[in-house]
Amino acid sequence: MLAPPGRLVPTAVRLACSRAWRSSSGMDLKAVLSSLNDLASLSFAESWDNVGLLVEPSPPHTVSKLFLTNDLTEEVLQEALQEKADLVLSYHPPVFQPLKRVTWETWKERLVVRALEGRVAIYSPHTALDAAPRGVNAWLAKGLGACTSRPIRPSRAPSHPTEGTHRVELSVRHPQDLDAVLSALKGVSDASVTCFSARADGEEQARLSLNCTQEALMHVVAWLSQNGQLYEKTEILSLEKPLLLHTGMGRLCTLDESVSLATVIERVKRHLKLSHVRLALGAGRTLDSQVQDVALCAGSGSSILQGVQADVYLTGEMSHHDVLDATSQGISIILCEHSNTERGFLSDLQDLLHAHLENRVQVVLSRSDRDPLSVV
Repeated sequence: MLAPPGRLVPTAVRLACSRAWRSSSGMDLKAVLSSLNDLASLSFAESWDNVGLLVEPSPPHTVSKLFLTNDLTEEVLQEALQEKADLVLSYHPPVFQPLKRVTWETWKERLVVRALEGRVAIYSPHTALDAAPRGVNAWLAKGLGACTSRPIRPSRAPSHPTEGTHRVELSVRHPQDLDAVLSALKGVSDASVTCFSARADGEEQARLSLNCTQEALMHVVAWLSQNGQLYEKTEILSLEKPLLLHTGMGRLCTLDESVSLATVIERVKRHLKLSHVRLALGAGRTLDSQVQDVALCAGSGSSILQGVQADVYLTGEMSHHDVLDATSQGISIILCEHSNTERGFLSDLQDLLHAHLENRVQVVLSRSDRDPLSVV
């Protein structure tokens, strides 16, 4: 816990904290990665994103100090090396496009070279952390005040709730053929079969339901095509992974009590610790216009916010033409610069990681990481 401003932390407390970190031998990198995935599953990341472990020193690799940053620049990496970090968690992936070579030529190549030379691993959660229930967008929504929120585009669960990706249902034509059909379908690998009675046209029929993988489905379809005389009323269903209630991209927030646009702006500036934001007033709107619904997306939110019905869009940046489209519909837009809508979450993440890693790893926050743009 931090001391109140203007008060010194007692020496005994500081020494006790230092001893607590020194007494821990750290954690193996793979164990740390498992904990990070528990916090923000990489399965939640967008398909275009480059998330997870990006740079790995030769194993075994023990992590005693984890270094947090929003953007891993050369200046920030130098700070991490001076801090003797073993793992850098960079919210944005410093390696996004594939590298064809690793030389001293470009700054991103130099990041990889220096990280490996210093035995520093690099990990990026990016959009997985955006989507997580206690992630970046959920944190951004806190700045609006009391509200209820839901993901604009919900994530799907990492796996199906039942075995398999497809379900095949069919009725057996004649009772005497039931054993033969059951035997054939139970012989298919990666498939599970259940049998139940169903009434059709006033008669009881044996109906089979089979859950199977994509590969197993091909074997089932092959068998069905050769034994059409044994069954009827066939259905093949694709099983979708269920949507997750509190996980996904962006947030649509409904304020418990409507407030003026000017009040929303002040709340956002206070939450993000900004003296200025950019504002585009929606057609027919003023600073006194009442706001009930706010759609938000950390970073660059156009693709997520487009088409969402709300009084205000809150994001880091949007293209000129996307701003014109939204404001023409009466939607006001608050832009805070890309990483300003993300960086403040790192303090919350630091606390979350202390708990997730059971204080076995020291978690430090970069002091040199900042948004590259400033108002002059």
